[in-house]
Amino acid sequence: MKKNLILAAAAILLASCCNAPKLNLVAEENFADTLDGKKVGLYTIKSPKGGHLTMQATNFGCRVVSLFAPDRNGQYEDVILGYDSLDKYVHNTGERFLGPTVGPVANRIAAGRFSVDGKDYTLPLNNNGQTLHGGLKGVDLVVWDLGEKTDSSVSFVYLHDKGLDGFPGDIVVQVTYTLTADDALVITYDALTDEATPMNFSNHSIFNLKGEGNGTILDNELQIFASATTPVDEFLIPTGEIAPVEGTPFDFREPHTIGERIEADDQQLRNGNGYDHNWVLDRKEAGAVELAAVLYEPASGREMKVYTDQPGLQFYAGNFFDGLSNGKNGKPFNFREALALETQIFPDAINHPNFPNSVIRPEGEYLQTCIYKFGVRK
Repeated sequence: MKKNLILAAAAILLASCCNAPKLNLVAEENFADTLDGKKVGLYTIKSPKGGHLTMQATNFGCRVVSLFAPDRNGQYEDVILGYDSLDKYVHNTGERFLGPTVGPVANRIAAGRFSVDGKDYTLPLNNNGQTLHGGLKGVDLVVWDLGEKTDSSVSFVYLHDKGLDGFPGDIVVQVTYTLTADDALVITYDALTDEATPMNFSNHSIFNLKGEGNGTILDNELQIFASATTPVDEFLIPTGEIAPVEGTPFDFREPHTIGERIEADDQQLRNGNGYDHNWVLDRKEAGAVELAAVLYEPASGREMKVYTDQPGLQFYAGNFFDGLSNGKNGKPFNFREALALETQIFPDAINHPNFPNSVIRPEGEYLQTCIYKFGVRK
């Protein structure tokens, strides 16, 4: 009888192993290197019991490399764009901002200039005469320190030295990625400074809910809970206006497919070559984590809900992918085959008094929570 029980238990264990999803994970040894005198690694975390997500992140740029989620039939795909080795991130000739933390100020600063307390600062220009996502170096091209690592979470810490890319103050920032049992990726930010400085960190993961390289996002349904946007000029710098979405291709208060109006005769769409704009979220309570957007991919049934405590959400529809770079599975990053939904303070907020404050002082603290919650519709 004891032997039979042992054999039965072994059979159950074997069946469980066989039913486990077969994921094409990136090899951790592809990131095992030293850069600028600091060790780089790739770290794999999984949802606790009851969850279905598996994610890989590296301390180079505090970036998400892969994220596996099931479809309505239980089949897994990697839904985030990325590369399969550290070398490709360091020496990329195509896409720089694949999955990293960006900052100290995400998005654009007009002409790379701003003032804090009457003192002027000039930053390097890296995007059509503007400063984008922190500048030439940013926090996406440096090696962060590993903080704490558990089976379901990993944190990274970085000291952004005063003067790096022209920003004032020493900034210490910690970012934690956590997978939950209800299939959410929770990203928390915590930063301090010893000198008044603008901060607007964000995650720049690029999603395709069909799976990396598996086709267009134009048939995805998107809903954004926002009644206004911040219009931009031809350099994608906000004009300072808060414009209602009513009657425009930017009205996603009810679900629309992304491709439905992306080619509309609209100057803002021409400026962004499609959607690449900040939405002013309809906040119910300042500082609360609230639902900002819902993305649904009908072929797979995958759904992603975005929650944030920030005032803005940048929706980028992959308008500048050109097919010249390939992802982890060898498939190209093609035009409008992936998108970003970045939680943030408004772009160039430091230069617009009517935008939310982005200056953090030594007596203050920068805190942010962003949640990407995955599910399926049958």
